[in-house]
Amino acid sequence: MPDERPNILYIMSDDHASHAMSCYGSKINETPNLDRIANDGMRFDNAFCTNSICTPSRAAILTGTYNHINEVTTLDTKMDNTLPTFVKDLQASGYQTGMFGKWHLGTGEKHEPTGFDDWAVLPGQGLYHNPTFVFNNDGNSERRTVKGYVTDIITDMSLDFLKARDADKPFFVMCHHKAPHRHWEPDEKHAHMYLNEDIPEPETLYDTYENRASAAEAAEMRMGVHMIPLDTKTEIPRDLPEMELRKWAYQRYIKDYLRVVASIDDNVGRLLDYLDEEGLTENTIVVYTSDQGFFLGDHGWYDKRFMYEESLRMPYIMRYPKKIKAGTVCDDMILNVDFAPTYLELAGLDIPEHYQGHSFTALLHGETPEDWQTSMYYRYWMHKAHHNVYAHYGIRTMRYKLIYYYADALDQLGAIDETYEPEWELFDLDNDPYELNNIVDDPAHAELVAELKAEMHQMQADLGDTRYHLDV
Repeated sequence: MPDERPNILYIMSDDHASHAMSCYGSKINETPNLDRIANDGMRFDNAFCTNSICTPSRAAILTGTYNHINEVTTLDTKMDNTLPTFVKDLQASGYQTGMFGKWHLGTGEKHEPTGFDDWAVLPGQGLYHNPTFVFNNDGNSERRTVKGYVTDIITDMSLDFLKARDADKPFFVMCHHKAPHRHWEPDEKHAHMYLNEDIPEPETLYDTYENRASAAEAAEMRMGVHMIPLDTKTEIPRDLPEMELRKWAYQRYIKDYLRVVASIDDNVGRLLDYLDEEGLTENTIVVYTSDQGFFLGDHGWYDKRFMYEESLRMPYIMRYPKKIKAGTVCDDMILNVDFAPTYLELAGLDIPEHYQGHSFTALLHGETPEDWQTSMYYRYWMHKAHHNVYAHYGIRTMRYKLIYYYADALDQLGAIDETYEPEWELFDLDNDPYELNNIVDDPAHAELVAELKAEMHQMQADLGDTRYHLDV
């Protein structure tokens, strides 16, 4: 008798900010196939990562735990593949499981994918054109170069797995795109886009970092200033005044970024069309997300890492015709550690007690549990390494954000051992959505700051994060 549990197609890109998706009201992009998921399902407007960097976020998603628990805190701390993951539970319960694309949790015997019936992953970041993949070859890994464009290839692999599946068993497939990760190399099909037009600039492209912690000005990810010719595909006119250089670099950067996103959108359309053609749409959960957000010229930056909104916020859209009403929007807060328990509950499985995330299945029905989270804890550990972003942690509520730059490596692998004077930032997101006005020293907010600090330290205690910089 066929297993009637839902199939799950989990599509994740790398560094795709929600404000580059038209279903999120993007001013710069159209994503018609991603919009199909949102229009036929639910868009989550407050989805956040707990650490805005690729490897840690992916580990949090798989394990349902924060990075101080799964020990994947930086890009240099690869995931131990013996850790329990929700995919292993799905596989053990009879799901057919596949993983294709960007893994970025390490390769080799101790780090390559486990819990998957079949997989093929990019080593490290991988290449856009003619990429090398590490294949699962009857339990032994094997590297081979595959001709073509990486986004098309990853989709091809995912479709091949689906076409070869046992139709009587449910499937779980992770289709993980490299794009739109730096250095943004489009394929020929999309290279002509935006040639004769300018992309609208973000409101904070010319940010001067005044009235902020020194970490903002110290960060080395400014448009043009900290880019290399591989980013802009031409020599950079470094003799221009910085604000002119940002303007020049933004157009070159954002057009390539949007071109590689267009390829993702086309390939998502291929997957959705296959589900329609095979009569699988009704009983298949489709998720599209990214491992974190990204600065699209916001604050004059590219990259991520900061707890600022554009980096912290993840796109998350989900379609499941049996359970989710079409065209719905959820404003409740969900986190990347919440993904694992949600998928297990939807598959009818028990949620392990060690999970730190919480299933948001009730939200899919438009029901918000009385005790649902209204604040979240964030931590970036990779002090100064890659773009000179200071280590920090913080708390975000539905209105406020408190950030503590402890600016210390704390002997963490993948961080640089230099220390700076700690600093705080407080933002009122209702009145200052672009986070330009740090009000932490305003006496009028002293009581609020004390309350947020107390809540944050309580979160650290509840989550078991004891390796933090103590503040008096």
